Amino acid sequence: MSSSTAPEPVRPSRRRVVTPPKDAVTAASLALAGALAVVAATWWLRSVLSGVLVDLQVDGALGETLLLIASVASLLLLLPAYRAWQAAQRGRTARLAADIITARVQGAAARTWCWYTFGYAVAVLLVLAIALFIVLNDVAVGRTFFFLPLIFDSFHLVFDAFWVNVFIFCVAEVFVLIWGLVVAIARLIPGEPGRPIRMIATAYIDVFRGLPAIISIYLVGFGLPLTGLPIIRDFPLEWYAILALTLTYGAYVAEVYRAGIESIHQSQTAAARSLGLSYAQTLRYVVIPQAVRRIIPPLLNDFISLQKDTALVNVIGAIDAFNQAKIVASNHFNLSSVTTVAFLFVVITIPQARFVDRLIERDQRRMRAAG
Repeated sequence: MSSSTAPEPVRPSRRRVVTPPKDAVTAASLALAGALAVVAATWWLRSVLSGVLVDLQVDGALGETLLLIASVASLLLLLPAYRAWQAAQRGRTARLAADIITARVQGAAARTWCWYTFGYAVAVLLVLAIALFIVLNDVAVGRTFFFLPLIFDSFHLVFDAFWVNVFIFCVAEVFVLIWGLVVAIARLIPGEPGRPIRMIATAYIDVFRGLPAIISIYLVGFGLPLTGLPIIRDFPLEWYAILALTLTYGAYVAEVYRAGIESIHQSQTAAARSLGLSYAQTLRYVVIPQAVRRIIPPLLNDFISLQKDTALVNVIGAIDAFNQAKIVASNHFNLSSVTTVAFLFVVITIPQARFVDRLIERDQRRMRAAG
């Protein structure tokens, strides 16, 4: 018995039509025109700033040299725009010649160079906008915040007073590290007998995290001397500020410690307790050393905030950099000395912020490698 199968119908073959890439000449033209416009705006602003330097009493030769360097540097913006134009033209030629692969490659290169041009053009425009804001209204902003003669004359006064801020945040950081760890451990005490201590620690954290630092400094700086308590009433103003900042930032750091301790897997605690270590020994030798390594970046972020908040000590009359700058500003009716304070804080803060970023990136790489 033979069986026969019906022949399958022949399906027509479908050939995928390759579509040519989009032309990038328009985008490249816009990038080149935008770059030329930004360069023209830069050279126009250079002519405006040349007259401003005289009003701000800046050394003419030095100022003109810096402006010339900045203006010449803006010409570098034409380089990616020209590269985009070249790639777009090569892509158009390949497109007309039906060379699809070359057209796509050159089109992608042209769009990449266009984005380079647009990105750097926007950055230059932002800088130009800031410079233009400074010179508006007959250089009112420049004379108010960046009057160089006053900055140079008052710098030594502000810098000497800035060491008060350095002393406050260096001492306060040490106390905050210790006090925050004590509060975190108190909040993590296990068992029913530890409930009252946990409740007190939680209440302290909630209160001082909700209380602005300036109010804490005001209450401690003016309140404790009024109590007439021995020893405490004779504290220098800087130590009142240290106490207030320790109480405030101790609440934040306690939560950072707690998060780090709770991130350690319970198997670590169980293993330590099975070896005969007490709860305190487990925290000291096993849990806390591992937790501290994980919380260094958030701790540094809190300390950066602490350094900036040392400027709040002016409310209790301590002669720190901000208070000294206010005295100079009130005498000259000019805020350039306060700009000096801002510069000093930024100088010590930015390196720490970049260091925190590197630590975070290192931890992320370690976690990805472990995973």
